[in-house]
Amino acid sequence: MGRLEENSYMRLSDPSLWGVIFGNAVSIYLAVTQDWPLAQIMWIYWGQSVIIGVMNVIRMLSLKDFTTKGMTQNGSPVPETQAAKRGIAMFFALHYGFFHFGYAAFLWAEQPLNALSMNEAFLMMLALSMFVGSHSFSLMHNWKADFRQSKPNLGTLMFYPYLRIIPMHLAIIFGGFLDFLGLIIFMVLKTFADAGTHMVEHYLFQKPGSALHMKE
Repeated sequence: MGRLEENSYMRLSDPSLWGVIFGNAVSIYLAVTQDWPLAQIMWIYWGQSVIIGVMNVIRMLSLKDFTTKGMTQNGSPVPETQAAKRGIAMFFALHYGFFHFGYAAFLWAEQPLNALSMNEAFLMMLALSMFVGSHSFSLMHNWKADFRQSKPNLGTLMFYPYLRIIPMHLAIIFGGFLDFLGLIIFMVLKTFADAGTHMVEHYLFQKPGSALHMKE
């Protein structure tokens, strides 16, 4: 088996990948069996998006070695210090948080959470807990392998989650134009997109010289 085939096999056998797929599968199952409207499904995806942001803050704060090449603040290069790293992580958390606050306001207008029954709220929390577990496991499972061979670029790492959540926002934009069957098909496609971005993410995190790294 060649190196490319071996690497592909290893990525497909990654349990953290299947955890992400399982989290999506639970959401699809509940959406079908409970006949959920788009807004309820979007609340779960909103929660997943928040989780991805939280995991990224943890990842950034845990870095010991990193580069800030290309980053400036008030016209000056950002120093490669722990204090600067914490400041960038805080900036990301605030920016990402405000973005999702506006996102939540839009969803609340469509589906207020206080209008849900106890059973609906429980099942939505169950679906969300699958994403909490899968993304937490992914972070821990890939902890030693990510950025092992070179230093990540902190600026690129800060903006990466916005690309990671594109499938969720596409669901919001186009989901309203779909009937129930179309929505389920779209959720399946979103699952494939989630799995694909997960694989690309850790491939880049673990590949020396990628866009997320600067060689020593």
